[in-house]
Amino acid sequence: MADATNPIKQFEIHSIAGIPFGDWKFDFTNSSYFMVTSVILVSLLLSLAMSRRALTPGRAQSMVEMLYEFVTAMIRSMAGDAGLKFFPFVFTLFAFILMGNMLGMLPYFPAPGFHGFTFTSHLIITFALAMSVMAVVIGYGVFRHGFKFFSLFFPSGVPWPLYFLLTPIEIISFLSRPVTLGVRLFANMLAGHILLKVFAGFVVMLGSMGAIGIAAAIAPLAMVVALTALELLVAFLQAYVFAVLTCIYLSDALEPGHH
Repeated sequence: MADATNPIKQFEIHSIAGIPFGDWKFDFTNSSYFMVTSVILVSLLLSLAMSRRALTPGRAQSMVEMLYEFVTAMIRSMAGDAGLKFFPFVFTLFAFILMGNMLGMLPYFPAPGFHGFTFTSHLIITFALAMSVMAVVIGYGVFRHGFKFFSLFFPSGVPWPLYFLLTPIEIISFLSRPVTLGVRLFANMLAGHILLKVFAGFVVMLGSMGAIGIAAAIAPLAMVVALTALELLVAFLQAYVFAVLTCIYLSDALEPGHH
């Protein structure tokens, strides 16, 4: 009963298999399992949907084409036509995060000894994704513009004495991007799943108290249903927000002097 009602239990990382390497041990964990599963499912769904391409698309092909157009329009609106070169990167991030969020909403998704793990509720994962975005931004920015990329920290049209104030602010703002990008996704997924587990725990505890408890459990059960619908929306919105901010940051790599 304690594990069933513990809202933190769902975030624990467990080892599935370990490979010893000297004094080190490389573990394949439940987090790794769900990340690999997300990649496989996205790849399979896209491959199956587009395996029979037709001028009159079926439902699966239509959904994939709508997703393609959705991400394309998002990139074009945030980074212009030049940003479309980053489509594979943005689409991969969006699909990976969205699938991970959705898998975390399935409490009985098959896994070795555990269920319903959400890897995007772990800061180390979301921060790593955010750092990959910043690595692409800096890498492409320096590759395309050289040292002119760092004009990003020197806003144009500003009297030079103000650079002593504005440049540190711009640098701090830039360095804080991966932190805020990672924390936003992590915090929203963590809070939502904790809240769901708390109300689900109320249902379990009240339901074990007999007829009166079962009657009292109706209210938290209704809240669980409502929160589940909300969390499904949040799962999509957080993947969308992450992708949108990625596009905005990539626009700095394309035009570092543009604000």
